[in-house]
Amino acid sequence: MRAAVCPQSGAAAISKRAARSIGYRDAREGPRGFRGREGRICVSRGTLCASGTHACYHPDMRVAILIAALLFSGTLSGARKKRAAGPQSFDYYLLTLSWAPDFCAQTNSKNPAECGPGRKVGFVVHGLWPQGETGRGPQNCGGSPVSQSIVQTMLKYIPTASLIQHEWQTHGTCTGLSAADYFALVRKARDSVKIPSEFQAPTRAVTESPAQIEAAFGAANSNLPKHSIRTSCSGGTLLQEVRVCLNKDLSPHACSTSAGECSAPTIQVLPVK
Repeated sequence: MRAAVCPQSGAAAISKRAARSIGYRDAREGPRGFRGREGRICVSRGTLCASGTHACYHPDMRVAILIAALLFSGTLSGARKKRAAGPQSFDYYLLTLSWAPDFCAQTNSKNPAECGPGRKVGFVVHGLWPQGETGRGPQNCGGSPVSQSIVQTMLKYIPTASLIQHEWQTHGTCTGLSAADYFALVRKARDSVKIPSEFQAPTRAVTESPAQIEAAFGAANSNLPKHSIRTSCSGGTLLQEVRVCLNKDLSPHACSTSAGECSAPTIQVLPVK
């Protein structure tokens, strides 16, 4: 694994194992953090970055304070967080579409298929997550790695093989579906959502409100009511993801507060490259 690079002054990199041992649970947004995908990390995939002043990602302030204290003292527990076994109950799916220009601008580990010049990649599938109405859904329910044949099929939707494996192990294993059925559902969910024309390959940065972005997706998808679409933003300034809430049969579902929402009045949508 490449050495982690944390962009904040005085930041340090800690492993996912250490993060889990102090309560880190795949947090999806940080108010001032830098995000990644695999393991919900800051810069280098597989690593969570935190500093003595704030954590890139944390489920609540208590965890951020604990991370800071442990980094200051130079000690991190190596205890593993117990994983759930087998399928778990959940309320709906969260189809998460990541805006590649934002991801590529904020990470040092760049996949050329997604971030290479001239690729002009916009939205990619981050994942299809089992979600709870009042909290994040189950994670890490055990299972074998995804076969290479499934990986090759999914690279048209999810940009890297490692992310495909991560999404299966972290989220797919908790659905009660086989890997083949889970990723078939991912493809069906993504194929059901039409990307608005203004977000297919913008050549200039545009500034819009989260409500405007959600309205554009609603207009392009007449089957998706407004309450089933959410946006997330990185640093409170840039479009990070569009999230679509779906029932288990992939019909629209009203997003709950656990789906998150960007609270900034306006955010910038970076152009494709």
